This record gives sequence, structure tokens and C-alpha cells, in this order.
Amino acid sequence: MIKYMRHLLRAIAILVAAFSMGVPVVNAQQSSNAELGPSTNLPLPRFVSLKVSEANIRRGPSESHRIDWVLQHRGTPLQITAEFEHWRRVQDQDGVGGWIHYSLLSGHRTVVVQGQRIALRTDPNEGARTIALAEKGVIASLGTCLPNWCEIEAGGFEGWVAKSEIWGVGRAEIRE
Repeated sequence: MIKYMRHLLRAIAILVAAFSMGVPVVNAQQSSNAELGPSTNLPLPRFVSLKVSEANIRRGPSESHRIDWVLQHRGTPLQITAEFEHWRRVQDQDGVGGWIHYSLLSGHRTVVVQGQRIALRTDPNEGARTIALAEKGVIASLGTCLPNWCEIEAGGFEGWVAKSEIWGVGRAEIRE
């Protein structure tokens, strides 16, 4: 309960700060400017994560299409770029993609660290105390995002990182 209240108070403080700076507080994934998927009516593109520890990525949207590659890490962030019935075209941080069955995807948001060793900080600024260092390739749960910073959690550590150092969140995306 205390942790929940702390997060609630932090979210309120972030919103107040964002409003005072004139930052529009919207989720870029849910912006009315986005194209909507024909199967889900959700914005395209949008980020999701891999629900399972192994999943086939196919050349086309059916099991009859050839498997091009296999994802082997639960929680991997992916970007959905198209939909066809129960299939989603996805791409990873390297832009490599294909089609995957929707049941293998989760709405739980994750990101992958792109920098070599990035600092998780107590607050969203360069001068804040470093809590831990995250290595390149670490997958973390995504929390609150401001214009240039996101709060992530990985390996029992929770802190703020520069948005430019992670993949799996829209450049203009704000999350409460």
C-alpha cells in the first residue's frame, strides 16, 4: 500500500510538472492521429511484449507461411506495425520483423537497454543519484515516461533513464 501511494504521489507530481512546463499529457500510442488497426481498432504502430519464452516469427499471417526466425526471450519488446485477423506484424529493436499470432503477445510494456551501461537514477535528471547500472540488452518493465525520461524496473532496481537510451517507447510518448 505504501509503495502504491508513493507511485500515486510521484505520478501526481509528474503531471503537475508536465502541465507547468506546457507539456501535453497524452499517450502517443493512443493519439487520435494514429492509424487504427482493422482487427483491434487500436493505434498502429504500438508497442507490446512477448508473452511466451519462445515464439515463431513467420513470413506471412498464417501457420502455412515459413518461419523466418524464433524469438526466445519472454518480455522482449516489439512494435506492432500491422494487423490481419489474429496475426500481428511486429518488428524488434533492430527493425527485423515478421508475423506472429496475437495470443503470443502481451500488453505489458517492456523496453530494452540500448546504451552500453546506463545509469538508473533516483529522479529524472542527469544530476540525480545513480541507483544501479543497466547493461546493453537488459529487458526492463516500463513505468512512467516524461518527454525525455522513463522510469523502468529491472533486476529488483527501479529508476529513471534517458528515453534515448532505451527502445520500446515512442519518442513523444508520455505515460502516467
